[in-house]
Amino acid sequence: MIKKATAKSHKALFLNTTAFTVCFAAWMLNGVLVTFLASNQVFDWGPVEIGWLMGIPVLTGAIFRLPAGMLTDKFGGKPVYGGLLLLTAVPMYLLTYADSFMTFAIASFGFGMVGVSFAIGIAYTSVWYPKKNQGTALGIFGAGNAGAALTLVFAPTLLNHLTDNGANIEGWRQLPIYYAAMLAIMGVIFFIFADNRKPAAHKKNFVQMLRPLKDLRVWRFGLYYFLVFGCFVAFSQWLVPYFVNVYYLPLVTAGILAALFSFPSGVIRAAGGWMSDKWGGRAVMYWVLGLSVAISFMLIVPKMEIYSPGKGIMAKRTGTVTAVTKAHIVVDKLRYPVKKKTGELDNLDDRIVVFPTKTTWQEPVVKVGDKVKRRQLLAKGVTMIYFQANVWIFAGFVLVLGSVWGVGKAAVYRLIPDYYPKEVGVVGGMVGVLGGLGGFISPIIFGYLLEGTGLWTSAWMFIWVLSVISLFWMHNVIVRMEHKEHPEDDNKI
Repeated sequence: MIKKATAKSHKALFLNTTAFTVCFAAWMLNGVLVTFLASNQVFDWGPVEIGWLMGIPVLTGAIFRLPAGMLTDKFGGKPVYGGLLLLTAVPMYLLTYADSFMTFAIASFGFGMVGVSFAIGIAYTSVWYPKKNQGTALGIFGAGNAGAALTLVFAPTLLNHLTDNGANIEGWRQLPIYYAAMLAIMGVIFFIFADNRKPAAHKKNFVQMLRPLKDLRVWRFGLYYFLVFGCFVAFSQWLVPYFVNVYYLPLVTAGILAALFSFPSGVIRAAGGWMSDKWGGRAVMYWVLGLSVAISFMLIVPKMEIYSPGKGIMAKRTGTVTAVTKAHIVVDKLRYPVKKKTGELDNLDDRIVVFPTKTTWQEPVVKVGDKVKRRQLLAKGVTMIYFQANVWIFAGFVLVLGSVWGVGKAAVYRLIPDYYPKEVGVVGGMVGVLGGLGGFISPIIFGYLLEGTGLWTSAWMFIWVLSVISLFWMHNVIVRMEHKEHPEDDNKI
């Protein structure tokens, strides 16, 4: 392992991070493009099909991460990374000819290979830095996640320009050409300027390289990464249709707000690496998972108006109804005040309402001349509960959660060199596979949950459950580890 970072180390990190930013921007293209095509009825795709098209590139980037990490450990990052960039430019270019769900899916499967750039970059970066600086270096590399924000911000505007604001809808086919050119140019730059370096484990055969995958710890790290990276990838795409459908925002505005989730998460990953170097990945993960549980729970409550039976008015004695108005009901000579609907919740959408708000009123159910008995209902009560789920508060929570997950992504990968210093490519690749699968599976699960419940916030219910499981598993393992290290402490309890 290298003992001191050099100028070549920093050059490798710069090229690695730049290439990863380009790859991640391309990887997230379907989040904007599919939403644009569906909302403009270019293709008749429902929530499930949209979920599949968002998830397919992520699937490709997930399932090939392990072999990509192994190839990087074996041959070094320069040939593997440069070849990937040039290879994926081809299906990205072919996306311009897609004219159905199937052809779109096939091209998406092809350019989704850019997702393996993460496994390549993790292995390639780690060999250029000593152990004490790997958390920071890997965190800086991981900031390339911000490529998702670049696509979310600029792709909607570019689509509007290419299609003349929808007048020439087929202009969307030029967008994949731009992305293909970007990948190809980056590939050429990488081949020209990058230096190659292999880890000490490159002499092992592939069977020996796979031995760490027998450890349950690897799969536990994968679960954490499924949440902090896979769900990050899923929401980087899912938030665009979320804002469009829940808050009726234009595509460009939805893209900007979704970028508020993606961009800080990518940038703060560098800080997450530094924090993990300073306090340890385990301590950082405790905070990450705890905050994920809390924030996702607060996002579960949907925007809603609930009408429920409230306190009504019952007759105190038998008699005949002699008057019914909005303000009162008279039975014989006994007057019953009626609470009127005030309209205090009207136009609440124009204000910022943080907490659920309620109002109550009563509506007469009798008319003049009716004979009523004691305890008979004269006016029914109505309670209306309104929760605005204000878009700015929602976006604020989303921004915080994205940043928390960004720190978590760095913390997970800071743990890997500690336990597997000679197999970072293999273990990092496997953890990346599981994280990538999270990015693939989650949009599909979101689609089915939306179809089944009719609630967009059902996605946050899934995140909350996943966060609770991850936190419980990590805490349980740590308690058992501490018990093995200090069994004498049990006698003090």
